[in-house]
Order: sequence, then C-alpha cells, then structure tokens
Amino acid sequence: MSKVSKISLEQIVGHLEHARALGVTHLRVSAAEVRAALVAASRPRPMAAAAEHTAPRGPAKAVTTSVKVTQDAVLPLGPSEAELPSEPLAAVEAAAQGCVKCRLSQGRTHIVFGDGDSQASIVLIGEGPGFNEDQQGLPFVGRAGQLLNKMLQSIGLQRGEVYICNIVKCRPPDNRVPLADEVEACAPYLERQLRAIRPKLVVALGGPAAQTLLRTRVGITKLRGRFHSFRDIRLLPTFHPAFLLRNPNMKRESWEDLKLMRRLIDSGFDYSQFD
Repeated sequence: MSKVSKISLEQIVGHLEHARALGVTHLRVSAAEVRAALVAASRPRPMAAAAEHTAPRGPAKAVTTSVKVTQDAVLPLGPSEAELPSEPLAAVEAAAQGCVKCRLSQGRTHIVFGDGDSQASIVLIGEGPGFNEDQQGLPFVGRAGQLLNKMLQSIGLQRGEVYICNIVKCRPPDNRVPLADEVEACAPYLERQLRAIRPKLVVALGGPAAQTLLRTRVGITKLRGRFHSFRDIRLLPTFHPAFLLRNPNMKRESWEDLKLMRRLIDSGFDYSQFD
C-alpha cells in the first residue's frame, strides 16, 4: 500500500509554483483524487465570508489534506515551454547580477551564472558553485570541472559546445546542498536560462540537481542510466564529477550514461528511439 502523508495546502501550492518555475508542466495524480478535488472546489461555502468577520481572531491553524500521487491522470501545471516567451541569455545574466534574493548572496565572491554556447543543444546543470567557481565566477572550473571536460571529450564534445550552469548561482557555505528556499529564489533565473537556450537535452549532474529538476526523492543511482521527460525534451541524470573523484569505481556507470548521451546526439535527438 502506498504511503499517504499529510501536508498543508500552503506547502502544496509552494511545491507546485516551484515546479512550474523549473519547467514542470504536468503532475500525475489519480483520477479519484481529481474527481474529489473538483467536487470539493464546487461546494458552496455561504458561511465563509460571515465567519471571516465574526469569528474571534486567534492563532492560525494549518489546513491539511492527504495527497496520493499515482499515474492514473495528468493535471497541467502551466504552459509548455513553446508557449512561454524567451529573452536573450545576456539579458538574463544582467538581471541576475547583484541579486540578493536569498542568504547565499551574503557570502559570495561572484555570481556564477553559467558558461558555454548560448545556443547549445545540451545544457548540463549541477547543484551549486564550489570554492573555485565562486572565486572565478565560472561553473565547474576546479578538479570536478577538469574531470567534466574530460568526460565531454570522451564522447567527442568540447566544453564550448555545451552550456553549463547550476541550480543556484551563489556558493552555499561549505559546499553544502542548497536549501529549499535558496533553490526557490534562484529558480526563475534557471527557468529563464532554459527558455533562452532552448536545449534538446538537459543533463543533471548529481542527485540534488536531478531530484530538484525532476521533483522527486528517488536517488541518483536509480534515476541515472535512462532519459526522463522534462518540459518538452529529455533529461539525463548522471553522477556529479565531484562524486566520481571520491568514488572512481563508479566511473563505469558514468561512462554508460555518456554513451547514452552520444547515442541521442547521433540520432539527431530523436527521443522516440529511446522511449
């Protein structure tokens, strides 16, 4: 039996808004849940307005509901990527400069916006900048970046042929995983980056990036090795280069992911061959 958890309506709305900002267009729920939600929304509430004026004010109580996610029906979250306006990547970068939307801005040296071809077919996304990236203002320039360059070269790609960025644009303290509110603050920049570039494939580097983009708690070892639907394209999760430096025995699995990426490129990004 699947587990049903109780969460507040505010949390649900927050998750949906965050998902839409990251480009998610559909959410799978059961047909029964859809019918129940429609019935609940259509019920008249004549006493609501009166209660608002007459009830004594006290501490607010969170309203909770049970949500069970299945694969029976699909609810649209927002317009598809093709329906959203785009803007030059340079304009997005200019908008990000000087950002103080979250606490990460307080300790940064540079905003690490992104690097590479602004019209690339492939965008690689990590979780956040590290020390070297913060110092230079460029993503993946330390030891992990050097390994990433070699990984790309192993399948015939140069760094300048792809676009590389992160979920958050400022370095988290001690290279920790970005917190939810930090991700939410940076999400509009990533969304605008993807709209400006319009890639044919997104590669999520590491568990935090993959889980954020796919809105899942499934670990990277189970996510990697196959393409996932993302916006109107595909997303390929793989291990972060920093993880491979610490766990060189996992490079074989990473090589399989790279070969899968190469096959998609050689197919002309024909997703139907991999569904």
